[in-house]
Amino acid sequence: MSKIGLQLFSVWKDAEKDFLGTIQKVAELGYEAIQFAGFYHTPADKLQNVLKENGILVAGAHVGIEKLLDDELKRTFEYHSAIDNNLLICPALPKEMRQTADDYKKTAETLNQIGETCKKAGFTFGYHNHAFEFEQFGSETGFDLLFGHTDPDLVKMELDCYWASFADHDPLEIIQIYKNRVVSLHIKDMKIVKGKKTGIEIGRGQLDFASLIKIGNKVGVEWFTVEQEEFERDPYESLSINVDTLKQLMLEEKTR
Repeated sequence: MSKIGLQLFSVWKDAEKDFLGTIQKVAELGYEAIQFAGFYHTPADKLQNVLKENGILVAGAHVGIEKLLDDELKRTFEYHSAIDNNLLICPALPKEMRQTADDYKKTAETLNQIGETCKKAGFTFGYHNHAFEFEQFGSETGFDLLFGHTDPDLVKMELDCYWASFADHDPLEIIQIYKNRVVSLHIKDMKIVKGKKTGIEIGRGQLDFASLIKIGNKVGVEWFTVEQEEFERDPYESLSINVDTLKQLMLEEKTR
């Protein structure tokens, strides 16, 4: 059964001010794990103590491409080993790595190399999409090129269901196609306000989370990772709604 985490970028302003205190607040909402998007110069042993004190697991971490190359990768391994995290996710690509189809193919080679090094060190490596990967290059999208030219054993997928939908691609179809590669789903809902697509709490928008949970469990997705960046109310109230709704949907799926 998949587990529920929160991408801490959802409350990045609070994390910048009080990183460890923000982790405690997230734990109190009922999340099982946190996915990190930075550590604010916090020593690994200090972070690990706070995670243990609050019973929080690590649902992976977003690590910029610059920290996944050369000598930086070794330092990345050391830090993440110390906090019991074995899932490293490249969160996005700089523009120069994704301008053309050939750029995507070359980037895929780089990701394969990172993935191979990660695997040898006992880590799982994956890539997280936004909407830009779905730009067409002839008959293929950047997304197709990236995952079509990477080794499924070396480069896994964290599918951001919101951004796939934002780009008018069905996340359910993507999961079915890449079912053996999806280790995490970014869970956030979408509504349209005055013609603009925007984020909203789970269950208040247009994404079919009951079906996403069903197929996620079927293909063995490890993490359902909540992320919300746009709020109409107090962020922690929204994050509480998200985790409660997701737990209820998962319970309903389990009892079917």
